[in-house]
Amino acid sequence: MRKVSQYIPGQEADACSTHVPMQRAMSLIGDVWTLMIVYNLLGGSRRFGELREAMGNVSPKTVSQRLKMLEEDGFVDRHAFAVIPPRVEYQLTETGPALAGIIKAIRQFSERYLSDGAEVSTPASVTSSQSSH
Repeated sequence: MRKVSQYIPGQEADACSTHVPMQRAMSLIGDVWTLMIVYNLLGGSRRFGELREAMGNVSPKTVSQRLKMLEEDGFVDRHAFAVIPPRVEYQLTETGPALAGIIKAIRQFSERYLSDGAEVSTPASVTSSQSSH
């Protein structure tokens, strides 16, 4: 079976060691719902329903799957409160804001090349970390 990536002689070990992390990163940042969750959590913790509402037309199953993946990968913490009715909040871990730079780059790209002139609301933590254009 042929690999998709090009073979470069002498770089077998390097290709093996970088392929899996790069593939995981592309899978993570290539998913619109995953980035939308992170984008919405940049402003602080949110409940499940708040995330769904902020993300628009997305199924509860999709949000739940992405949150679980982000939690397993160490980007999101889930905090369940012992109250009735049950309350669960999600927030970014210390690692989570590392994705803010990627979101910022996507936002800058979209504004430069895909903008129709309409302003987009941005969590305060993303706008405050932006440098001038």
